Amino acid sequence: MSFKFTEENLKKIEAVREKYPTALAAVMPVIYIAQEQNGYLSNEAMEEIASVLGVDKVNVLSVVTFYTMYHTKPMGKYHVQVCTNVSCMLRGGYQIWDQVKGKLGLDHMQVSEDSKFSLEEVECMGACGYAPMLAVNEDYFENLTKEKVEEILDSLK
Repeated sequence: MSFKFTEENLKKIEAVREKYPTALAAVMPVIYIAQEQNGYLSNEAMEEIASVLGVDKVNVLSVVTFYTMYHTKPMGKYHVQVCTNVSCMLRGGYQIWDQVKGKLGLDHMQVSEDSKFSLEEVECMGACGYAPMLAVNEDYFENLTKEKVEEILDSLK
C-alpha cells in the first residue's frame, strides 16, 4: 500500500514548513497531518514524510516511536487513553483503567473487532493536578469518578 499526501495536505505542510527554521523542526506537525490523513503511520507514510521534508526516515521514525500520540497501526474510531502514572495512580488511575478495560473488553493497545474502540495505558498526560484522567481521541477528561467514566464511555456508543 503506498501513501501520498493529498494536495490539500501538501498545502498544509507548506504552511507548517514556513513556521519553522528547519525541515527537521517541522517533523512533528507533519507527522500529525499524515496520521490524520491515513489513520495511522505506516512505513510508507513515514517514508513520504521524510521525502516531503527532505530529512532522513530515521528522524521521522524516532519521533513516531517516542510519542504516544502517534500510532504505527490502525486504532479504533475512539482511541481511549488512560493515565496510570503517579498522580493518576494515587487518585484511582488503576481503578479507572480496570473499569475501562472491563467495559470495553480490551487490554493495552488492543482494538475492538468492529474497530470502534482502541485502548492504551499511558504514562503522564500532563494533567497531574487534575488526576485521574483519560483521553478519547483529542478530548481530555479530568477529575474522573467511576460514574463520570461510565457517562463518557456510554456517550461513545
